[in-house]
Amino acid sequence: MKISKSITKDEKKLVNKMFWRSMTMYASVNPVTMGGGGFAYSMMPFINHFYKNEEDRKLALERHAQYFSTTIPCSSFIMGIAASMEKDNSQRSDFNVESINAIKTSLMGPLAGIGDSLFWGVWRVVAAGLAINLAYAGNILAPIIFLVVFNIPNYLCRYYGGLLGYSLGSKYIEQMYSNGLITILTKAASILGLIMVGAMTISMVKFNTVLTLSMKGKEIMNVQQVLDSIFKGIIPLLVTLVCFKLLDKKVGVIKIIFGIVVLGIILSLLGIA
Repeated sequence: MKISKSITKDEKKLVNKMFWRSMTMYASVNPVTMGGGGFAYSMMPFINHFYKNEEDRKLALERHAQYFSTTIPCSSFIMGIAASMEKDNSQRSDFNVESINAIKTSLMGPLAGIGDSLFWGVWRVVAAGLAINLAYAGNILAPIIFLVVFNIPNYLCRYYGGLLGYSLGSKYIEQMYSNGLITILTKAASILGLIMVGAMTISMVKFNTVLTLSMKGKEIMNVQQVLDSIFKGIIPLLVTLVCFKLLDKKVGVIKIIFGIVVLGIILSLLGIA
């Protein structure tokens, strides 16, 4: 392929190592980093190759061990771009290190939407439909055919996505620096990341109170409707901001999770939510 010709043999070996390591991305998942540990593990061949200083390697691993979550077949494309940015960072003293995670954050949401729709919403159904018909016909190879049909595009996308991301990153990041576009892109990526966090807040953090005020047996005010009229999702937003403040105060994530669980139980027992 043409994209493989734009990188050296040594770099292609690094991409191959990244490809095999990417299969462990969700081997260890937690609420704080999701696939961040697997992402960092996949980036280690590049980090060890580009950085000779031990401290630089530690900082790079810390960058990539942060929160990351996207559809697995699309993850290697982001890994490739991140790897090319790490290469530039190791060679340029004026490189904006914050742009690496900003680009990662801006890409993982859109690619998750595309990947989930394509692989889980469409291709999995097609592969399952083919395998089910074979199973009804008594073909014992049906489950194997399902795995083969589903996973061939999966692994092709993962492998060539890594090559494409790395080759595109190395080529265009240099151009963006020379044109001064990297600063604009980093800011835009950060804004998109904040928008994603806001969208996740309203869709994933739920609070509906059942409190009402009554007079002479007639309901005169529904508290939830009043809250919604003031600001839709105001309580989930406040809960998120409080959690963010607690994280800023170095309160452990596990403590915050247990605190929310306990608060939910108390509110439920009191008949508030």
